[in-house]
Amino acid sequence: MKSINLTINGKKISKEVEDYTLLSTFIRENLNLTGTHIGCDTSQCGACVVHVDGKSMKSCALLAADVNGAKVTTIEGLAENGKLHPMQEAFKKHHGLQCGYCTPGMVMSAVDLLKNKKNPSDKEIREWLEGNICRCTGYQNIVAAVKDAASKM
Repeated sequence: MKSINLTINGKKISKEVEDYTLLSTFIRENLNLTGTHIGCDTSQCGACVVHVDGKSMKSCALLAADVNGAKVTTIEGLAENGKLHPMQEAFKKHHGLQCGYCTPGMVMSAVDLLKNKKNPSDKEIREWLEGNICRCTGYQNIVAAVKDAASKM
């Protein structure tokens, strides 16, 4: 067992975890933050993307103990004071989802993209989101949502 200290969505957390506990498992099972989805457990699909110290990362590929001391933001931490984040609003407005399973990871990845590139092209958006798989959409509404959010962030 390891003692870890993290800041999750602005809240300081101290917990004991098994050395082998994945960050995705820790977030879902220990903190009951179920917006971080686990789709493949092999870091292929991107449904589990969270921000670790401001960078998008696949939480199923990280051990909770390895992010000791980090600031982690999950999809639940994007909204502020009950108001959706501009990226969440854009996904809603442009219907950038269907079943919604990939949506939290897509949103988290897209927010990170816009931190790095303020006005990305369609090609740049598609390349950035390459690690996030959606089996329902044709990605066009997702690209439209990211472009819309870029104008508001």
